[in-house]
This record gives sequence, C-alpha cells and structure tokens, in this order.
Amino acid sequence: MSEELIQKVIAVIATSQRIPPEKITIDSTFAELGIDSLDGVNILFGVEEAFNISIPDDEAQQIRSVRQMAEGIEKLLSAGPADPQPAVS
Repeated sequence: MSEELIQKVIAVIATSQRIPPEKITIDSTFAELGIDSLDGVNILFGVEEAFNISIPDDEAQQIRSVRQMAEGIEKLLSAGPADPQPAVS
C-alpha cells in the first residue's frame, strides 16, 4: 500500500477527530486513539468523501485500526467503480 494512501487516511482521521497527525500511525488501533463507534461513522463518511468510494456496512463494522482501514480502501480502489455510470453522449 502506498505511503500517499496511508497519509491521506491518517489526515482524514486526524481532521475528523482533532488528533495531531503525528500521534497516528499505520499500526494505531481506534481504541488506542479513543475512537468510539460514533467517531468511526464520522471517519467513515470522511474517508468515503476523500477517496470517492463507498464502504459496505458489513466491512466498515470490521475496521478496528488505521491499517485495516487503509487496506480496505486500497482493496476498494483497486477493484474500480462498483457501479459505473454509463457515459452520456
């Protein structure tokens, strides 16, 4: 996974939770960062907007760390658009 993707995930979490980015690492768990389920929902919205993706609810519920979030985003990005819109001619 790219350093750029990791840094973007960290930036979204830092902004949404008002945590200094330098306090967040790829190996940080949400519990260590004091992120509860409501905070997780806010982060999820931020990540979906930042990466222009939609994270399925069942997958979102399994995310417990920065690494899991970054890996999930990478997987969704590499899969491409799930529902491509037809081009308008």
